[in-house]
Amino acid sequence: MDLSIVIPLIDEAESLPELTAWIEKVMDENHYSYEVIFVDDGSSDNSWEVIEDLRKKNPNIKGIKFQRNYGKSAGLNEAFRAASGDVVITMDADLQDSPDEIPELRRMIIEGGYDMVSGWKKKRYDNTFTKNIPSKFFNAVTRSVSGIKLHDFNCGLKAYRNRTVKGIEVYGEMHRYIPVLAKWAGFKKIGEKVVEHRARKYGRSKFGWRRFVNGFLDLLSISFVGKFAKRPMHFFGLWGTLFFLVGLGISIFLIISKIMDKDFTLTNRPGFYLALTSLIIGMQLFLAGFIGELISRNSPSRNIYLVEKKTGL
Repeated sequence: MDLSIVIPLIDEAESLPELTAWIEKVMDENHYSYEVIFVDDGSSDNSWEVIEDLRKKNPNIKGIKFQRNYGKSAGLNEAFRAASGDVVITMDADLQDSPDEIPELRRMIIEGGYDMVSGWKKKRYDNTFTKNIPSKFFNAVTRSVSGIKLHDFNCGLKAYRNRTVKGIEVYGEMHRYIPVLAKWAGFKKIGEKVVEHRARKYGRSKFGWRRFVNGFLDLLSISFVGKFAKRPMHFFGLWGTLFFLVGLGISIFLIISKIMDKDFTLTNRPGFYLALTSLIIGMQLFLAGFIGELISRNSPSRNIYLVEKKTGL
C-alpha cells in the first residue's frame, strides 16, 4: 500500500465529508493505493456515525473510536500501530491542512530518503497574540534543546516512513515532540516542507494556553527520558555521587577540625548540617537511580488505551 493517512479528531463531524472527498480526489489523481484511518477521540457529536457512513461509500476508509477522550497522542499511537502504508501521513481533521500537499510529502520520503518530513505553516491564519507568538517561542526553545532544526514542531501535517512510526511510541501529550521521539529512536534524517495553512471553516479551535505549560513540561520530560530512560543510574547515580562526595568532604574536614581542636563543636557549625543534608540527598539519589534501573528493565513499554469500536481494521 502506498499511503496510510492518519487523522485524529474530536467533534469534527461537519468537516469530515469534505475532507474525505478532497483526499479521495488527490488519491485518484495520483493513482495511489491508500487507507484513511480516522481516530475518534471520544467525540460528543456524531463524528463516528459520519465515519461509518463514509466507510460504506469507500472501503479504504477505516476508523478507531476511543471510549473516552485520551488525547491526540493516544490517537496517533493507535493509528500508527494499525497503519500499513509504505508512507504514513498525519493531518488534522479541521480542513486547515491541505491534502494537496500529500504527493510532495510522499515524494520527499520515497525519493529524498527522509525518515520523516514535518510541515511548516510559514503563513498562518491563527490569532497572532494567543497562538503565533507563543508558538514561535515554543519552537525556538524546542530547537535549542533538541538540536533539530525545524520551524514548526507541532504542525499536524507530517510524513513518515512506515518503519519510523513503528519504531516510536507516542504517549501523554508527546505528539508535539514526535520529531524528537524519532531522533531519539535513531531516525535522524528529518526534513521540513513549507505547507499551506487554511483558515478554519467548521467548528472551533481546541487550542488553549494550558497547552504551552504542558508543552514545556513535556519537553523537559522527553529530554530526560530520551537520554536516560534505559539508564537512569547515569543521571541519578552521577548527581547522587557528587552530593555524597561533597557531604563526605565536609564531614572529613569537620572531623579533622575536631581532632585538632578539642573545643571545636560540630553541631554548632553550618557545615555539619550541610554535610548531613548532602549525604542524605546523595544516598537518596543513588537509590532512586538503582530503583529506576530495576523498573526500566522489568516494565512493559507500551501504553494501553481502551478502544470501544473499530471499523475496517
